[in-house]
Amino acid sequence: MIVHSLIRGRLRVFEVQRAGGHWCVQWRLGQESGVDEQCDNFTDLDFHECFLGTTLNIKLLLYTKTNLHCGRQMNHHQLFSQPLFNLSLPTAFVIHGYRPTGAPPVWVDHLVQLLTEQRDMNVLVVDWNRGAANLNYFTAVANTRQAANNITGFILNMQAEGASLSSVHLIGVSLGAHLAGFVGANLKGKIGRITGLDPAGPMFTGATAEERLDPSDAMFVDVLHTDMNSFGLQGQHGHIDYYANGGFDQPGCPKTIFSGKSYFVCDHQRSVFLYLCALNRTCSLTAYPCSSYSDFLDGRCLQCEAFKPASCPVLGYDVSQWREVLLRLDQTKAYFTTTATLPYKKVSYRVDMVTWNQYLRWGVVILRLHSGKNFTEARVDRKLIRFEQYTSTRLLVQFDEDLQPIQKISLRIATGNVIGPRYKIRLLRIRLTPLEEPDRSLMCRYDIILEENIDVAFRPLPCDTRL
Repeated sequence: MIVHSLIRGRLRVFEVQRAGGHWCVQWRLGQESGVDEQCDNFTDLDFHECFLGTTLNIKLLLYTKTNLHCGRQMNHHQLFSQPLFNLSLPTAFVIHGYRPTGAPPVWVDHLVQLLTEQRDMNVLVVDWNRGAANLNYFTAVANTRQAANNITGFILNMQAEGASLSSVHLIGVSLGAHLAGFVGANLKGKIGRITGLDPAGPMFTGATAEERLDPSDAMFVDVLHTDMNSFGLQGQHGHIDYYANGGFDQPGCPKTIFSGKSYFVCDHQRSVFLYLCALNRTCSLTAYPCSSYSDFLDGRCLQCEAFKPASCPVLGYDVSQWREVLLRLDQTKAYFTTTATLPYKKVSYRVDMVTWNQYLRWGVVILRLHSGKNFTEARVDRKLIRFEQYTSTRLLVQFDEDLQPIQKISLRIATGNVIGPRYKIRLLRIRLTPLEEPDRSLMCRYDIILEENIDVAFRPLPCDTRL
């Protein structure tokens, strides 16, 4: 009887026999047993090595559905020496960024697993830790060009053996996003796709298109921004650029330096965790094409007319619904907001109100949705909203929880008036449209009298489509 066992990263093959009333176990070697196989691991360096500086060395670790937990190092010039590498399948390259401590990225195994769940593919983890792990960031930046040339050579060997450049997808994190761009530029933009997760800002601010990630580096380039005011790069660098929470400070990340390391890396790393969540399909992060984050928050960009009959773009792996439109639009900016923790998704409603109050009032809107004893609240308080006679107002209102069914709605218009008489505000109509759940019904209510700064509760009604 032949038994296979994975022990400390090594595939052991045993032969178990019964002799003389006893079981005998013998470790088998040789071609018949499949040979003792060693898993190749990501380079793990210590602070001492980073302090002294490292010399660039690149390993390509192959993962497939067959060897999901045991990487195999690829030989650049003998692709067929690794039987698990199927050149007829798509290939994704995962490229990390600057590693000042030398430790392996905490997210890399999870990303490998989620990519193999999208479709049958080769996943190659580009381990350039010896070159990225250095206290001198400028040295790591300089190493990106040489690392890009190395990966370019490997992809050219793939092409020579029959692989299609259009089936290659480079996923670069931070400094790795620019490295991916250099590879794409070397290959004249003929690779299928580059995904940049918060491309690095230091040393790339003000850089030309040839000196950073750029839409011309691949047939399709998508970029996610989460830390543009620190370690990330501002601007547009893909066919579509996603800006989570405007691309700046992320919810739940520390706001003061007293939080230690997390203060410096939380916003920047959030790009990876949002992408992981999107691949896992636990959070469907819908983004709204818009000229600015301010216009998005003001509810001016909630239609996605250019993408119909498809929906608004969604962050993730599959871009087939929007790809052709995005390529036709050239460069698109798209915005979304998130919660502070998993699954990150906010529940978005377009709220349309028609007011008929006698006096002009300015205020903010506090809206609650009730389901049984539970409720979720949203405040639209980014700026004061104008309420006047027969005026239509459109708002984007986002909740942290998705409560269903909605049995009651509470509305308050807070004006800050604490001294004078309370003025009344009359709503001829309020309508709530669920933005990301098209199968859900619209909720309406007609002719409501509110007193400023006082909650008014009502049950939603089906909307009259004639109004």
